[in-house]
Amino acid sequence: MSKRNTTLYCFSPPVMIATFAIEVTLFIATYVRYKLSTPTRLAMAILAFLALFQLSEYFVCGGLGVDAAMWSRIGYIAITALPPLGLHLIYTIAKRKTLWPVWLGYATGLLWIIVFGLSETAFRGHQCAGNYVIFQLRAGVGGMYFVYYYALLFWGIGVALQSARLQKIRKTKEALYGMSLGYLVFLLPTTIVNTLNPSTMSGIPSIMCGFAILYAFILFGFVLPRTSRPK
Repeated sequence: MSKRNTTLYCFSPPVMIATFAIEVTLFIATYVRYKLSTPTRLAMAILAFLALFQLSEYFVCGGLGVDAAMWSRIGYIAITALPPLGLHLIYTIAKRKTLWPVWLGYATGLLWIIVFGLSETAFRGHQCAGNYVIFQLRAGVGGMYFVYYYALLFWGIGVALQSARLQKIRKTKEALYGMSLGYLVFLLPTTIVNTLNPSTMSGIPSIMCGFAILYAFILFGFVLPRTSRPK
């Protein structure tokens, strides 16, 4: 920040709060526009947790009377819920009867939520960088967490693409392809950024959820119109 100008980096605090506002707006618009079916509820939950993570990022250096450690916990709890919810939405759209991967995802996610919510040793600090927030997990914890995270994301992409290929109903096929695209629009840019600049690996949660605003738009503008009934 200079005396006259503020640089708006990709994931800087002003962008975080703007992203939060957009995701909250999409959440409200979904509630107003669509009947509360299972796909609608799941989409709303995804939008709510995306927004909560952005709010946590914005206040991670201290805000609303809550210290950084608590905001870090809230942020990680928010993003931990996203992969099981996304997988559940994909299985719901595809009308899959075998749901054990979904329940396994929820069970594993719940274990991580307990760790982030109660453990005093999961986090070892945080860093408020100019362009994104770095949440510092203990050695070993971060590696195991990202195995959980990426496993569910790639499982979801695989199920969505396979189900879309076998699907005969056009809207359902398009919605499943939309879910795959939604995942890829934040996975691929994050991977490219990490490849070009390996030092950004420590900021994956912040960077990934920054790009996830594109997923939120696809979810609201493409997937929901094909899976939910207007009021």
